[in-house]
Amino acid sequence: AGGECVVLGGPSGIGKSSILKMLYGNYAVDAGQILVNHREKIVDIAAADPRTIIEVRRHTMGYVSQFLRTVPRVAAVDVVAEPLVARGIDAAEAKDRAVELLARLNLPRELWSLPPATFSGGEQQRVNIARGFITSHRILLLDEPTASLDATNRRVVIEMIAAKKAEGVAMLGIFHDEEVREAVADRILDVSAFSPRKAVAA
Repeated sequence: AGGECVVLGGPSGIGKSSILKMLYGNYAVDAGQILVNHREKIVDIAAADPRTIIEVRRHTMGYVSQFLRTVPRVAAVDVVAEPLVARGIDAAEAKDRAVELLARLNLPRELWSLPPATFSGGEQQRVNIARGFITSHRILLLDEPTASLDATNRRVVIEMIAAKKAEGVAMLGIFHDEEVREAVADRILDVSAFSPRKAVAA
């Protein structure tokens, strides 16, 4: 629901990340539907064509993964600003917003103009978080966004998630860090009950 953060629970390897990838249209779905309210129309992600999925990602559903897909020779600030530029926002305004987020996530200023391919894991993750949070998507999928962060930046992400909740954003996430999970979760959904392994065992 809007303004809610639902956390996927269950043991490692049960398929939590796979669920997020199916919702985002990265993985094919064998059966069932994934219904998303996209620009006042209901779209079934499980059956949608690639162009429709791209449109849903651009305007309705964001995704923050554990790992940043780095683009050679593209500065961190431009990587973060790109989702806004893709939605028609003025490039200067998008960069200003990107700078705000990178500063909030304590990424050193001297790194903003450098390609993230050269960054540490924690630095890349902060770029990834900024990129995921810069838009006003109504749905946000979070796959271990705090895995490589120190305590200070984990707290920043908790605050950013709280702000998204206040804006009415619906979030579905995976958080192995218990402190973060307890801080952000409105509900915890144990996906073990939906595991194919359990179905086979039954």
